[in-house]
Amino acid sequence: MYMNDDSQSKESAIEKAAYAKITWHLIPFLFVCYITAYLDRVNIGFAKLQMLSDLKFSETAFGFGAGIFFIGYIVFEVPSNIAMYKVGARIWITRIMLSWGIVSGLTMFVTSEWAFYVMRFLLGIAEAGFFPCIILYLTYWYPSERRGKITTIFMVAVPVSGVIGGPLSGWILQNMVGIMGYAAWQWLFLIEAIPAVLMGLLAFIYLKDGIEKAVWLSESEKIMIQKRIQADNEHKEDHALGQVLSSARLWGLAFIYFCYVMGLYGVGFWLPTIIKEMGVTGALNIGLLSTIPSAVAVVGMVYVGGSSDRHRERRWHVAIPAILGAAGLMFSTLFSCNTVLAMAALSLATFGIVTTFPLFWSLPTAFLRGTAAAAGIAFINSFGNLSGFLSPYLIGLIKDTTNSTNAGMYMLAGFLVVGALLTLSFPSELVNR
Repeated sequence: MYMNDDSQSKESAIEKAAYAKITWHLIPFLFVCYITAYLDRVNIGFAKLQMLSDLKFSETAFGFGAGIFFIGYIVFEVPSNIAMYKVGARIWITRIMLSWGIVSGLTMFVTSEWAFYVMRFLLGIAEAGFFPCIILYLTYWYPSERRGKITTIFMVAVPVSGVIGGPLSGWILQNMVGIMGYAAWQWLFLIEAIPAVLMGLLAFIYLKDGIEKAVWLSESEKIMIQKRIQADNEHKEDHALGQVLSSARLWGLAFIYFCYVMGLYGVGFWLPTIIKEMGVTGALNIGLLSTIPSAVAVVGMVYVGGSSDRHRERRWHVAIPAILGAAGLMFSTLFSCNTVLAMAALSLATFGIVTTFPLFWSLPTAFLRGTAAAAGIAFINSFGNLSGFLSPYLIGLIKDTTNSTNAGMYMLAGFLVVGALLTLSFPSELVNR
């Protein structure tokens, strides 16, 4: 049917307005949820500054405890995402946030290495499925060509959590010592767990399971958006769980993600320690300095995400930041005696590493839908997060052995370069949508 320019322009304006409604309704809420998730996951890096001496933990024990979170996370990731697909986002995201908030808060009571390991493992089980649930949830609302920027905006929560969490954690460690008989690191776990519980309760009230239940969209807007999603799904694959998990393409993406997660959590768990090794003293000062790399990453992520959508190009927009992240890690060790240059290098590293993630997720969601998307996204996230266990453990082991984190940073840089090269080997016609 012929449509003149005025009709096309009108339809485009209506569609733009509808997506503006969706974005303003969903993304700020999900953004805050992810800030609380990432904060509870990595605040252990700040707690480490005091709890290791209080509890007499070695660096290796800390690295193992920080990383064992991902074992529980991995085991329950695929079942959790399939459960969300079956029961709906509202109920399942509420369950995830309430359980992880409770477990995170209870971590304040650990007194031994084994108790620490158990609580971190339980935290992984509680949080399993949150991130892939959100990635899958966004596919219910946004077609492929809109998801690069939207996913980037959502994932800006990672560096923003650093901007917020660094000073907050530093302030708690410096000012809550001995309050009501508890150590400051114990207060850190309790205070930073409260937002997760509150946001979990709000999620049950606020979120809708799909377009048809969005009371803030008109009927004509719902029909239009549903047609866009249906058209976007026509070229995608939907297979049984066994077929999905035996796909060589999926395993390739999982290993690429593994490489990138090595960098993310290597820096995420150890950034306060790296800054301390530069000669910076005082928990609050370390917390304030840790916001600089995160703030740089926020700006870079938004710019790169927008560029990727404008050019309909994914692979290079993932690979180049990964290489920049690797360079930043290496420069941070070379300039470790110069705080200004070392912070500049860490800022480059953080920008590069975190920018890879939202655009990486535009790769599998470009060709998977339905059960295949639910299982595939969860599997990639599960396998990739194996490195969330391996990365902090290896760096802790390296630090105990060499009394420095430098060799660990070189190791992480190598994984980022491998991930970038593998990303570029992926077929462009499959993902550049």
